[in-house]
Amino acid sequence: MPEITPLDKLRLPFGGQEIEFQHLTHEAGGVPFLRIRIRENKRFTIFDVDPASAQKWGELMQAWARDHTRDAP
Repeated sequence: MPEITPLDKLRLPFGGQEIEFQHLTHEAGGVPFLRIRIRENKRFTIFDVDPASAQKWGELMQAWARDHTRDAP
């Protein structure tokens, strides 16, 4: 059974989806994962993301946010 540690939670202002971030480690060791749980009404989408992919994903999101923050109302 993996050990899950809550990191943070947020609700998106447009659409109201709830996003949870959790640290996931397996008893046997190996690669830790960032678990991203997206709840939209009664439906859940779960991503278990490895560190290299999380870094790339985060960099892409930060670059996009930098480029479009001035466009936000």
